[in-house]
Amino acid sequence: MVETAKAFVDGASKGNPGPAGIGAVLFTMDERKIAQLSASIGVATNNIAEYTALIECLKMARRMEVQALFVLSDSELMVKQMNGIYKIKNVDILIKVREAKELTRSFKRFTISHIGREHNVLADALSTEKIPVPSKDTTY
Repeated sequence: MVETAKAFVDGASKGNPGPAGIGAVLFTMDERKIAQLSASIGVATNNIAEYTALIECLKMARRMEVQALFVLSDSELMVKQMNGIYKIKNVDILIKVREAKELTRSFKRFTISHIGREHNVLADALSTEKIPVPSKDTTY
């Protein structure tokens, strides 16, 4: 069990939509890395990739029995939608928001905050490393 952790999450796509990947890194509050994930998610928009990264990170933290989770993301849109500041107009995003919010209920404490891209380098690298490089003949 981990009492308190912080997570950096990122999703990326080459094209919008296009081949997409996700990345997340989980740290203890004293900066010790305890888990990470990196995966290709097929073709998706950048926003769907961001939410997928968040959802998979929440699942990972739940499996590790994290009690309090502080998520950091460079997606201002996702952070403001999750915090109820921005309205959600896209049905696919709304589905992802509902899934993410349901997962957050398993934590005693949850926050999500915006950070600049320069502070999200590791999650960014994990998300982009899993994006397949398309051949010249591939169309999306």
